[in-house]
Amino acid sequence: MNARLDEIWVYLSASPLLGLTLTLLAYQGAVYVSRRCHGHPLANPVLLAVATLVSLLWITDTPYGTYFDGAQFVHFLLGPATVALAIPLYAQLARLKRLAIPLLGALLVGSLSAALSSVAIGGVLGASKATLLSLAPKSVTTPIAMGIAERIGGLPSLTAVLVITTGIIGAIGARYVFRALHIEDDGVRGFAMGIAAHGIGTARAFQESEQMGAFAALAMGLNGLVTALLLPVLVPWVLS
Repeated sequence: MNARLDEIWVYLSASPLLGLTLTLLAYQGAVYVSRRCHGHPLANPVLLAVATLVSLLWITDTPYGTYFDGAQFVHFLLGPATVALAIPLYAQLARLKRLAIPLLGALLVGSLSAALSSVAIGGVLGASKATLLSLAPKSVTTPIAMGIAERIGGLPSLTAVLVITTGIIGAIGARYVFRALHIEDDGVRGFAMGIAAHGIGTARAFQESEQMGAFAALAMGLNGLVTALLLPVLVPWVLS
């Protein structure tokens, strides 16, 4: 029986659709669990889906490249999905105009704090220079963060892991931070999540409200732009 199951798995693993199917099933299962837990932050769908997929790949000894051959279609859809975020953002245009200056100040402070604080903490803990350079863009969405890390001398693969970890922690912990600081405004909450926790935080923000998600999407995009412009100049100077 085990031999037969092994043969079936070998056959399925050769299909590029396996990665796509596993990804969709893992996420749908994670969403179901999250709803059963009434949207509790610790039952974050992204966290549960990632843990499920990593476990499956590890148990079946499936190379990541084989999995990605099928799952890359989901990766391709990230581009159109990001562009589509402009639709809920447009609905908040009037408020964005009123808050333009405060949001710009928050963006600059948040972007610099996210990058420089991680470098400072890593330096105190004795991290290598390559690790520090990989840490700096951790709060930017993955494609931009990897490009920044490569440009400034970091390790893009390490940066990708740090970015995902940062996003998951931000999506899980943001509610408790907002509650402790008595922050109730959805716009403020969303903007903070977009800067600190990029795409994963933005997805979580949309689960809370459309306004929160729109402000998170704006912050995610602007943070990527500001970080890409400032980090290559600031981080080498700070490390020197």
